[in-house]
Amino acid sequence: MGLASEGDQQAFEHLFARYSEAIRRLFEQRLGDKSTASDLLQETFIKVYLHLASYSERYTFGQWIYTIARNTLIDHLRRRSDDIPIDERFRAPAASAPNPEESVIINQSRTHFEASLNELSEEYRRIIEMRFLDEYSYEEIAEKLGTPLNTVKTQIRRARAAVCKLILEKEAK
Repeated sequence: MGLASEGDQQAFEHLFARYSEAIRRLFEQRLGDKSTASDLLQETFIKVYLHLASYSERYTFGQWIYTIARNTLIDHLRRRSDDIPIDERFRAPAASAPNPEESVIINQSRTHFEASLNELSEEYRRIIEMRFLDEYSYEEIAEKLGTPLNTVKTQIRRARAAVCKLILEKEAK
């Protein structure tokens, strides 16, 4: 944990490897939707990475990361307008690896991530900062920007892809 909070990429990769499947299963069991579970896993680990410096040793790291995951899930469920059938909440998930976008974002240092943010368009940078740094819900972002909710979701997805592309370009150099 200590090395990861100091920016050690391999230490963070180890933490991701240790906790990602359990968190993914939690999300998939509750939601029954692999795509949304992947998005929430990505969101959880972005929050973990960006807030490593605020980790308190009063709790085990596992407790801390599961609290972030639980809060990410609660925020998502609050945002949902449709009800999830009870049988889908508890369906057993199939194990899967992180998608390429998750792997790219999770494996980058905060400095590298922030440098990539600075290269984004003002619109994308603002929406990524609101979502992942300021931790606004999709609804809060839509309200603050005066933009429809589905447009915000699309912009966040495109902005995440743009950040990943910038990071990959930097790695290729």
